[in-house]
Amino acid sequence: MLGGIHQYELQIREGHLDSFGHVNNAAYLDILEEARWELVTANGYGLQEVHHRGIGPVVLEVHLRFMREIRNRQRVVVRTWLHSYTGKIGRLAQQICDESGQLCTDALFSIGLFDLRTRKLIRPTPEWVTALGLRLEDLG
Repeated sequence: MLGGIHQYELQIREGHLDSFGHVNNAAYLDILEEARWELVTANGYGLQEVHHRGIGPVVLEVHLRFMREIRNRQRVVVRTWLHSYTGKIGRLAQQICDESGQLCTDALFSIGLFDLRTRKLIRPTPEWVTALGLRLEDLG
């Protein structure tokens, strides 16, 4: 693990649910994305910065596991941390835990930094490293 763990709390709402009354599989991706944006925005790299710089995060791959159902009005914590970053590709881990701390969902994302002008992945910039809650020396 590089850096620390970012925690984001939220309450599950009706819009997250499927017809079975638990969180819809696609809603998990929205919840995890919301937590990632909270992390980078809190570290000075929100959507306004992405537009200003013309460089922003992209998801390249995701592995998602569902282990416990999450229901309406349940409070959860999303934990986010950077597992590794080699060259242009980072591995970012996330977990959703219930109020008692039990793991409900985990995910591993392959991410990159995308230059909107050249339409290519680029190496992490110092600003992006900071947005992930790291220091340049953390990447080696």
